Amino acid sequence: MVLLDNFLFTKLLDFWHFTGFYNFDYTNLIMILVGLFFIYLAIKHDFEPMLLVPIGFGILIGNIPFQPGNEIGIYEEGSVLNILYQGVRNGWYPPLIFLGIGAMTDFGALIANPKLMLVGAAAQFGIFGAYMIALALGFMPDQAGAIAIIGGADGPTAIFLSSKLAPNLMGAIAVSAYSYMALVPVIQPPIMRLLTTDKERKMRMKPARKVSQNEKILFPIFGLILTCFVVPSAIPLLGMLFFGNLLRESGVTKRLANTASNAMTDIVTILLGMTVGASTQASQFLTKETIFIFFLGFCAFVIATCSGVLFVKIFNLILPKSKKLNPLIGNAGVSAVPMAARISNDQGLKADPSNYLLMHAMGPNVAGVIGSAVAAGVLLGFLG
Repeated sequence: MVLLDNFLFTKLLDFWHFTGFYNFDYTNLIMILVGLFFIYLAIKHDFEPMLLVPIGFGILIGNIPFQPGNEIGIYEEGSVLNILYQGVRNGWYPPLIFLGIGAMTDFGALIANPKLMLVGAAAQFGIFGAYMIALALGFMPDQAGAIAIIGGADGPTAIFLSSKLAPNLMGAIAVSAYSYMALVPVIQPPIMRLLTTDKERKMRMKPARKVSQNEKILFPIFGLILTCFVVPSAIPLLGMLFFGNLLRESGVTKRLANTASNAMTDIVTILLGMTVGASTQASQFLTKETIFIFFLGFCAFVIATCSGVLFVKIFNLILPKSKKLNPLIGNAGVSAVPMAARISNDQGLKADPSNYLLMHAMGPNVAGVIGSAVAAGVLLGFLG
């Protein structure tokens, strides 16, 4: 009887050591609260719920305390979470996301007004501005490049580049990128109003010309050749982006385009968001570098928004009156599609309820997707 009691006591003690209550640390609570905050923003305020719900719940999963060595955690080789995380760590998921983006994106606004590509390019100054700040703060060049890409407001690109240049910082970079993407409606409008006058916000733009189907078919083909011959290191992202767009525009691969833009993209988004969230284990995430990364991400985002808006204002000085651009579309040069374009439209409607800017803003917005991928390719080419 005594032996049985000792056996039961030992097993109960072992079970207690296995529980999350025994392994709990206050840092786990901090990250769990962060995860709950992300879920709250997604559900209550509709801030990018397709991203923040998987990431927020992934943070909860990743911060349930456990006893190491049982193949449970995302960083334990052989665990289910670790296997799913390979898609993030090895950069498999971002190109698949770009395939879906290409399949659901209409590049007509950009084709109709090619000069909007310059607005998308101008917004990429946020990336290179943040790169210089990161170097000044003491980050190594490859780490600075991975952090700076947050300024493109493109989560898949940030994951892809950080997986190549700074895998140890990837969790913080990914969460920072997606956080600021979700906060576009909060961060950008005050900057846009500060940098524009009431007269500029009411500026009307000439309706875009109608784009032919042949132009839409040729665009992904020539877009791939022109961009990837210059920056071959961007092929995984741009190749899939333009391929997805050709599936959409060719007219003969509707089933493939629908699959890429719906079911496949949804599956990859779930896996990517959940595993990125789970990678934020408190022991790995709560560091001084993480604070700097969020600070640099914010700086990059602000610089990108300012660069886009100010570029349009300067560009208007040389444009004829009939072709001037509303500076409010400058914010859409970041890659947060279509959220940034909707913000341009919302701010335009607040200034003039009959002035719709959405289609005009989609030009620099889709240009920003291309621009951020090109910028990532440049950084990878120089630093990889």
